[in-house]
Amino acid sequence: KSASRRKCAACKIVVHTVCIEQLEKINFRCKPTFREGSSRFLRDQNLVRHHWVHRRRQEGKCKQCGKGFQQKFSFHSKEIVAISCSWCKQAFHNKVACFMLHQIEEPCSLGAHAAVVIPPTWVIKKKPKQNKVKLNMEVPNTNLCCGYSSYNVHRGRCSVIPPSPQKNTQRKQKKNKQKESKWRPFAIKPISSPLMKPLLVFVNPKSGGNQGTKVLQTFMWYLNPRQVFDLSKEGPKEALELYRKVPNLRILACGGDGTVGWILSVLDELQLSPQPPVAVLPLGTGNDLARTLNWGGGYTDEPVSKILCHVEDGNIVQLDRWNLRVERNPEFPQEESEDGSHRLPLSVFNNYFSLGFDAHVTLEFHESREANPEKFNSRFRNKMFYAGAAFSDFLQRSSRDLAKHVKVVCDGSDLTPKIQELKFQCIVFLNIPRYCAGTMPWGNPGEHRDFEPQRHDDGYIEVIGFTMASLAALQVGGHGERLHQCREVTLTTYKTIPMQVDGEPCRLAPSVVRISLRNQANMVQKSK
Repeated sequence: KSASRRKCAACKIVVHTVCIEQLEKINFRCKPTFREGSSRFLRDQNLVRHHWVHRRRQEGKCKQCGKGFQQKFSFHSKEIVAISCSWCKQAFHNKVACFMLHQIEEPCSLGAHAAVVIPPTWVIKKKPKQNKVKLNMEVPNTNLCCGYSSYNVHRGRCSVIPPSPQKNTQRKQKKNKQKESKWRPFAIKPISSPLMKPLLVFVNPKSGGNQGTKVLQTFMWYLNPRQVFDLSKEGPKEALELYRKVPNLRILACGGDGTVGWILSVLDELQLSPQPPVAVLPLGTGNDLARTLNWGGGYTDEPVSKILCHVEDGNIVQLDRWNLRVERNPEFPQEESEDGSHRLPLSVFNNYFSLGFDAHVTLEFHESREANPEKFNSRFRNKMFYAGAAFSDFLQRSSRDLAKHVKVVCDGSDLTPKIQELKFQCIVFLNIPRYCAGTMPWGNPGEHRDFEPQRHDDGYIEVIGFTMASLAALQVGGHGERLHQCREVTLTTYKTIPMQVDGEPCRLAPSVVRISLRNQANMVQKSK
């Protein structure tokens, strides 16, 4: 029939929307992603069975005979050409010579990526909590203010009944809501193995146009759907709390640098020990952190199978993270600083913190995207807008007086005279070698004896100044003016100035900004 169809991301079954109910009648089930907590078959609880599915189309070759599969391109064709497993991806011709009946009940190895797949036997579905019966017994007791007590069967202890039944009901409802919010339908019971590196995948579908949605579905096919999470529906905190006791856990952040920063902040909040290392699949616009860790400047439809191999084999490295503490400039009255924000969009940065020309361009991009989000649905369009906004600002010279309104002190050394002498229109505090979609503003460290090579794990931050000429030279391999490598910075501003923190811009009112080392995060660096 010619009708609307649905496709399952987990087992790739295609079915007419009106025929979905027929799957129940023929007892077809999608590949199991969890096991029931009440299962009595304990001897099989850690065994994963194949999930065999009849296919009308199948790529690759038969596991048994090594021959390819005859393709049927018509959706109306009812001929079954192959039988394949949704877990391990093994495929056989649909004939007795290739596929034996005894293979149906054989245990599944989970395929080439078994080391990163979270088996369904680890994910336990818990029984819903039933409301416990509470018995109220009238007991004379002169020690109680109301003269009554109740025995709480659920907790097994006595508690005082408040005089007002209405207040008592409200308190019970509040407690029940708190219990319901804390209760989770699933629990994770992992089996430790040095060969396993279980992976959690967080995908931001809003990044990279439509790439995010496609990547999300592909990961659900290769992995257990319960280890793949859509960040547009819920944040990473709940998933990380659920899987916090899984040993050798790794995380893959699919999105821009902002997505990575979000996940690192949640890991800080949860204080997982040891902290899982984070790999990056770059779906954003700049992707400077992804470039630093060898993941590239953007996702170019590389097979997901290869990406999983890179995540599994990648090296664990450290990434410095920096605190930003903002105070109002005491030299300015409150009413004189109301034209700007009194805090930065983020209090921690992983890539860079900057002020002046580049932050003004980023702010224009951000405001335009907020007003017309439909016009910013591809990486190419975003870069074109950046280029246009930068050229417009270059002509207007919006940051020409920046040096007159800032004071920068690094580890006790005042850099303000040099900043004013060279009339910088942009100042960058850089943590990683890459900046502004792949440029390297620190340049080659070997040509300057006063400074060390830049690293993202040395506990130092690089301070760089730019004129309009040096900013333009960045795109052809140039670099900025190296000012300092330090552990602490105090930045004082005397007017409202555009600033950006890892690509998140704002206009900050006259303030004192203090930069200090926060901690180090574990990251996965792709092996070259």
